[in-house]
Amino acid sequence: MKNYTIAVIQLNLNDIAENNLKKCLNWVRKAANQGAEVICLPELYSSHYFCQSEDTDNFALAEPLYSTSFIAFSKLAKELGVVIVVPFFEKRMAGIYHNSAYIIDTDGTEAGLYRKMHIPDDPHFYEKFYFTPGDLGFKNNKTKKGNIGTLICWDQWYPEAARLTALKGSEVLFYPTAIGWHPQEKEQYGENQYGAWMNVMKGHAVANGVYVAAANRIGLEQYIPGTAGIQFWGASFIAGPQGEILAQASHDQEEIIMAKVDLDLQENVRQNWPFFRDRRIDAFGDITKRAID
Repeated sequence: MKNYTIAVIQLNLNDIAENNLKKCLNWVRKAANQGAEVICLPELYSSHYFCQSEDTDNFALAEPLYSTSFIAFSKLAKELGVVIVVPFFEKRMAGIYHNSAYIIDTDGTEAGLYRKMHIPDDPHFYEKFYFTPGDLGFKNNKTKKGNIGTLICWDQWYPEAARLTALKGSEVLFYPTAIGWHPQEKEQYGENQYGAWMNVMKGHAVANGVYVAAANRIGLEQYIPGTAGIQFWGASFIAGPQGEILAQASHDQEEIIMAKVDLDLQENVRQNWPFFRDRRIDAFGDITKRAID
């Protein structure tokens, strides 16, 4: 057991995959040069957030497993000796696509693959049109730096996802994210929406005694004529095992934030707040039901 430094990268991304790849490679290099050992990019790093509409042309943005993104980031991970969480649009086969993330280890090999389990369908977040729900379950990924769990965006609202990932041994839960305001709603609802996002993930950290790291986008993505677009609210953050904010980004700047994963602290917190010990697993059977009528 040793401590290690984690980082999330907050970026503005556009509709040119080659530019996004080059940009993200450069930012990962910057993070590693600043001492980061495990580095996470935002959700669907290689393009604008195309789920604002239902358009079959957007399937052309997907890539097969172990192609462009994996090759580029695998090479960089090996060169730098870091772990990289790379969220991407996966083409599994014709008609089956996933919102996925590679966990690439320090030697460039795949430490894990995660496919987003919870898929939203909200105004301008029409993900069910594009993504088949994940079928790999909730996973801990053993890397040469530490035990890493990866969930993606909409997964962040589900305590069951965080719990199951933590129970499998993850020390950190990474949440690559693309979340923002509808500009016309921001004044009335924006503060509560953003606060809920922070609070639910801080709750996962507390309830499970884990570190939580969310990597969001920034910027107004208004690429569909006649719509207000989505204003991504940034504010990427890293929380410790008591929900304490260890690092937080701005709402509107590209930046890297970092924090140390202290495994002695994590163990101390779990010893003093033994939530895992006191779980009444004998009484939880109904949690697998859609509703308890």
